[in-house]
Amino acid sequence: MIRYTLICNEDHQFDSWFQSSDGFDALADAGHLSCAICGSSDVKRSLMAPSVQSKSKAPELKSPQSDAETALTQMRKDVEANSEYVGEGFAKEARKMHDGDAPERAIYGEAKLDEAKKLIEDGVPVAPLPFMPKRKAN
Repeated sequence: MIRYTLICNEDHQFDSWFQSSDGFDALADAGHLSCAICGSSDVKRSLMAPSVQSKSKAPELKSPQSDAETALTQMRKDVEANSEYVGEGFAKEARKMHDGDAPERAIYGEAKLDEAKKLIEDGVPVAPLPFMPKRKAN
């Protein structure tokens, strides 16, 4: 695991953990990174000093390390508790609700970038989440 200090185009700095440097690059190239504070998808690695810790001194990843992480954790809990996870069918379900072919309700899930852009262009009210949804078993 590697921790990077990241910075968005609005100058918000936050830390995040990645499997490896290649893992960071893959997520960045796929557009799966967003600012933990404002949600901007224009995120880059910030300059930082290397820090090597032994496994016994590694920070606890289960607890938030900052106010921003606490807020993000609470947002995730609220979304998961008050919305229905529709997985990769998000774009289709959002469009059905917009067209009146499905009951309106709070949903969240996953959509490809081109699907999300088309929803926005068509006036379907959607917003990106500043975290990747936890995939739920069917």
